[in-house]
Amino acid sequence: MPNLEALIAFSVVCFALSITPGPSILYIAARSLSQGPSAGVAAASGMAIGSFAYVIATILGLSAIFAHAPLLYSTLKIIGALYLVYLGWQYFKPNVHSSEKHELQSLSNLRIMKQSFIVEITNPKTALFFIAFFPQFVSENTTSISIQLLVLGIIYTLITLLCDTFIAITSGKISKKISVKQSAVNWQDKLAGSIMFLLAVFMAVETLS
Repeated sequence: MPNLEALIAFSVVCFALSITPGPSILYIAARSLSQGPSAGVAAASGMAIGSFAYVIATILGLSAIFAHAPLLYSTLKIIGALYLVYLGWQYFKPNVHSSEKHELQSLSNLRIMKQSFIVEITNPKTALFFIAFFPQFVSENTTSISIQLLVLGIIYTLITLLCDTFIAITSGKISKKISVKQSAVNWQDKLAGSIMFLLAVFMAVETLS
């Protein structure tokens, strides 16, 4: 296991990174604004599972493929951007029966979790982040490197999940206050969809530049 000083430093850095506004926070906020805090928490949980999957990939050495295969890296980012476009369109496409839309949203937390897992797992920057970041806190003179990486991965996942859950709940409370009127609900959906589109454009531009 990493020494105490390394764990404290790692935890502080993870917390600072988790509360810094970025695509993940915007994505979770969009989910909460559109469908309430439970949807945001589901999104945060799905992204946490996807993030931990990359931790396992890092430990197994699979994530190193992305560092040496630029085409695979770029392809995965484009797939992720297209998936965000698809998710954004779900907020804009017309619904003939509003009651059906409400029913879909009330049953969508598991689906949101699955979608969020896909969003995170199609972001290869997570793998590259782990490759670049984790080794700085790993000691070659203590426990096995694999165990140290696992411990760091668990800490990282828990800290980001807690921060993302806070974002989801806070955004959800804002959503409840403005979702009384149907016009406000429509505005929330369009805002959420627009955020998805912007994230997709950001990923695509970053990939092609």
